[in-house]
Amino acid sequence: METVKLVECPRDAWQGLPDFIPTEYKVAYLQALIAAGFKHIDAVSFVSPKHVKQMSDSEEVMRQVVASSPSNNTPEIIGIVVNEKGLERALATPGVTAIGYPYSISAYFRRANANMTRAESRSLVEKLKKETATAKRGLVIYISMAFGNPYDEPWGPEIVAETLEWLKDIRINTVSLADTVGTASPQLVGDLYRGVKNHVAGIELGVHLHSRPENAEEKILAAYEAGCRRFDSALTGLGGCPFAGDTLVGNVATEDVLAAVRKAGGDPGIDSAALSPLLQMTNEIRSKYAHAPMVQ
Repeated sequence: METVKLVECPRDAWQGLPDFIPTEYKVAYLQALIAAGFKHIDAVSFVSPKHVKQMSDSEEVMRQVVASSPSNNTPEIIGIVVNEKGLERALATPGVTAIGYPYSISAYFRRANANMTRAESRSLVEKLKKETATAKRGLVIYISMAFGNPYDEPWGPEIVAETLEWLKDIRINTVSLADTVGTASPQLVGDLYRGVKNHVAGIELGVHLHSRPENAEEKILAAYEAGCRRFDSALTGLGGCPFAGDTLVGNVATEDVLAAVRKAGGDPGIDSAALSPLLQMTNEIRSKYAHAPMVQ
């Protein structure tokens, strides 16, 4: 069986929820993920509390997680940043072992998400590379709107390929293609991944997919069959992009990724039996903080 890297994304699942999840509950959830064997967790973000109140306690969450975690069981913890101030906060936070940055190839989304020009965003990526290398932290660049956008802006595989070539030139090692609004078809997911993967020799290229639940397995399998071995997901598919315009579009569910890649011959390294308490915790979050129905 081929090894598959699974990145669990509670940060993405939580950040848009209307009610604040208490710090101690976030800590307990991350502890449960670590205990269940998750080695790569997109856990926190360092953004303005005015814009993302849910992530206002990221430093305290990580302080408690580090204090309670055995030193021999330390996962990769990704902290998302969108500007230099966020980078400073992330690098000053113990336990954050990698920095994540959403680099948008959509001008509209870039302005809405970070209020930056293309040149400013590329300059920030270069600074992120330099600063994380000095601090001995990892760096993940997400290509937002990699599978197209709803804004009638220019898009094509050649734009994604050019972006990957630039990232390779500045020695970025890990990139994830994001279907930000969840509208890509399974065929597009497979065709795009297959079409650009030859531009990234030496880069670990993953996917961060959003989807309606009924289309998720097909998208996951399309990426896997095209050669993808790194998947971002969230338990029960909680979360998603508010720009999607479809309340049923969320992250692809971790349990769907586990089932799909095993069906295709991949080994995600997570025991499905260990998910039961986590699924219960996730459904508690849905009912208490998302006002959404539970997922069975």
